[in-house]
Amino acid sequence: MANLPGGAFFEGQWQTTDMTLEIRDPEDGILLGRVCTSTPQDVRRAIAHIHRHLQTDNWPLRSRRMALENAVQLLGEQSERFSKIIAAESSKTIVEAEREVRRCMETLRLSAAASSELTGETLGFDDSMAGGNKIGWYSRKPVGIVAAITPFNDPLNLVAHKLGPAIIGGNGVVLKPSGRTPLSGLALVQLLVEAGVPSGRLAAIVAGPGVSEALVTDPQVDLISFTGGPQTADRIAAAAGAKKIISELGGNNATIVCPDADAVQAAEAIVAGAFGVAGQNCLSVQRVYVHISLFEQVLERVTAGTKALRTGSKLDRNTDVGPLISEDEARRVEEWVEEAKAAGAAVHAGGKRRNAYYEPTVLTDVPSECRVIREEVFGPVVSILPFIEAQDAIFAANSSDYGLQAGIFTQSIDLALAIADRLHVGAVVINETSDVRIDSMPFGGFKKSGVGREGVKHAVREMTEPKSTIIKLVEPATRWHQLTGTMEGSAS
Repeated sequence: MANLPGGAFFEGQWQTTDMTLEIRDPEDGILLGRVCTSTPQDVRRAIAHIHRHLQTDNWPLRSRRMALENAVQLLGEQSERFSKIIAAESSKTIVEAEREVRRCMETLRLSAAASSELTGETLGFDDSMAGGNKIGWYSRKPVGIVAAITPFNDPLNLVAHKLGPAIIGGNGVVLKPSGRTPLSGLALVQLLVEAGVPSGRLAAIVAGPGVSEALVTDPQVDLISFTGGPQTADRIAAAAGAKKIISELGGNNATIVCPDADAVQAAEAIVAGAFGVAGQNCLSVQRVYVHISLFEQVLERVTAGTKALRTGSKLDRNTDVGPLISEDEARRVEEWVEEAKAAGAAVHAGGKRRNAYYEPTVLTDVPSECRVIREEVFGPVVSILPFIEAQDAIFAANSSDYGLQAGIFTQSIDLALAIADRLHVGAVVINETSDVRIDSMPFGGFKKSGVGREGVKHAVREMTEPKSTIIKLVEPATRWHQLTGTMEGSAS
């Protein structure tokens, strides 16, 4: 692809040696570009350069805000280019890629506006026995250097969700984008520097032996912001030691369809929420619990809607579902579905693989021990299961080790709130599925779904710390005598 940046960025310049990591389109294997295979020494150089910059150069808040506002404008002007990069290197259709660029603009806009979060308040010394003659306040200061590690499925906006808050908070940041989809993140780094972010505040290193370990263990890295899987998160936490970590680790999201729900509305939302980005979305609908009175109707409509989806080329604007990120991932999904079939599951739509494509698939009668129920599928598979009592659906929804988001369909606000209160997840969406996010909301979950919260202003707070300033005042009478004595001495 034309107009791509170099293969890594650190020490204020693009690095173009050792451009040995090939980036290929998962749809057809076409070579899109090459990026650097870096070394742990490169990581240390990148971190040291940012550390020196943070110690010596003042970059005021207003300048940080203006740089992010400039980035929004530039991204709008280059939206077609960025959409093509996303669609080429990832699983997203061109329509989904265009949507991601618009969301990235929103994320950067919100990051600029989050300058208002970097305030503090006065400290209540007057209301403390230890207050004495003191006054004070706290303000929010950057943690220092942020290591930002991002996945393949939203290769632009998830990078922005880490870089934007880090930058407005006054931090330096080292980005490690997915080695499967690094071109979008590298292009965003290029755009941010063009928009006015000092090159000493940013670095981007994609891959290489020992690179990840060097990044998370470096003592000058103050915070790690990671999006990926729980097993990788465990390794990061064990290696990083006593260091602040924000992690978003995926989901196995449930939707509950109550007996008074609008079956048509529910079915349409389930199809839309289960198969976007070929199901490679942490908010994807994976398990649907439908009251037995609506089960056949919802199943029929979901099956029909799924069969109507068009699987094909990402650049065809009529395509609904593109390939998975690799043929290996498609084979994994195929293996999980075959396991469920062997255990007694019925396939109502899909269930077939072609190269990196896996057809959108609807399952019923899936035993709870199967991986398509127990684990995060991260592919275009949804299981529909009946329930009789609400507490049974709640128990089943909560039985997962994940707790990211959930959906409820019902006409009763009382029932909706009662169920929502008992679901152990980070967000409950009423009369929609789990597949809802705005970039300003606190985003994250319970259990294996992560630690901390993203969402721009919430990430800004995670990436800054309160710093108190305290002044001990001289007693007013003493100070008065000091001042008047000085004035009298001067007059004589």
